[in-house]
Amino acid sequence: MNNYIKINRSIKPFNKKIEVSGDKSISIRCVLMASQAIGKSRLFNLLESEDVVNALNAIKKLGIKFKKKKNYYEIYGYGLNGYKTNRNTTINAGNSGTLARLILGLLINSKKKIKLIGDKSLSKRDFTRVTDPLKLFGAKTSSNKKSLPVEITGSEFLRPIKYIENLGSAQCKSSIMLGAIKTPGTTLIKAKKSRNHTELIFKFLKIPIKILKKKNFDLIKVSGPANFNGFSYKVPGDISSSAFFLVLTLLSKNSKIILKNINVNNSRIGIIKILNKMNANISLKNKKVYNGENIADIIVKSRGNLKSINCPESLNSSAIDEFLVIFLVAAKAKGISTFRNLSELNKKESPRLDIAMKLLKQIGVKCSRNSDDIKIYGNPNLKLNGEYNIKDFRKDHRVFMMSCIAALTFGGKWKIEDKASINTSFPIFLTLLKKLGAKLD
Repeated sequence: MNNYIKINRSIKPFNKKIEVSGDKSISIRCVLMASQAIGKSRLFNLLESEDVVNALNAIKKLGIKFKKKKNYYEIYGYGLNGYKTNRNTTINAGNSGTLARLILGLLINSKKKIKLIGDKSLSKRDFTRVTDPLKLFGAKTSSNKKSLPVEITGSEFLRPIKYIENLGSAQCKSSIMLGAIKTPGTTLIKAKKSRNHTELIFKFLKIPIKILKKKNFDLIKVSGPANFNGFSYKVPGDISSSAFFLVLTLLSKNSKIILKNINVNNSRIGIIKILNKMNANISLKNKKVYNGENIADIIVKSRGNLKSINCPESLNSSAIDEFLVIFLVAAKAKGISTFRNLSELNKKESPRLDIAMKLLKQIGVKCSRNSDDIKIYGNPNLKLNGEYNIKDFRKDHRVFMMSCIAALTFGGKWKIEDKASINTSFPIFLTLLKKLGAKLD
């Protein structure tokens, strides 16, 4: 079976309702929290992607049992000290930075040494941002360099810490919070603003947590040890997966889409705020709150008179996974769009800022870069008629999906490699594109 797709024609106008897969960040967090709960948890609408399957396999390696039922997963937890390991236990996080960094926080009381590995892409990423604070708790970690593989041995004598998280990394913050629930006393984290899914699930599970919100950072106090009971949770739709259809609709002619039951947590909707500043037509309907998370239907209509943006840096963290498709909108907007301080993009599954610049130039979009700042010179009349072969992007699922959206809206003949990369986060992506009328070869 070919590991590429060909797209030779733009998508025709559509008017559809779709449901995307469950939120990846929340799915992984739910699996990990269920593995530490006391008793049985039921997880509905869990994303069935490679990253989440790796999370399930990880807790199985740690002695936690789970079953897949007709429409939910059942996980049986034994509390904060419930992990059981053999000697030489190795956990493979695959491509998932969320799984790898968060599970290290849960292993700080492990009595035996555990080795954490990942795929080639994940093994290039910096893990000192997690291992450094975990060492302060009393855990022992070792690595030949800053990246995977990492070996961790927990401590019976954990101590609470004070830590400044100044990267805006939800993974780092969450790893420390997970370590804190196993530690006697109160841990204090001064954290630069980032996704708050872990804080919300802590509140839902009644884990002792206090949050003082400041303009540029949050002060988070977590008191432990904090046991909690099994729970039921229905995972909402993923805003990061929705982003591709949001932009597809925006850049298509005479089209409209309704994305049902999407997580619109304020720390995740930077893409909506940015695109509406660019004169998009995006609205939220049927709003509700579920276990602290904001859920809504997203309604998008195509728009022809998009304008450039001087993107506020304050929106960076809430749109960090969506900038690739935001760049496509900037390419079609009138004027010069500026995006600053996007260094975190190069610390994802691939150096996304580097790859985005390469791809934009490959298809003739004028752009310039100064360190981690970029400018995109928009052309509202942009229409491609050449042939484009997109490859060598380290099998990054978001680069693959970005390329599909560009092909379906800009025109031209495209061959896009590494189709299997979408299994990491969004296995039904191509199925949904076909549902909207896209012709894929």
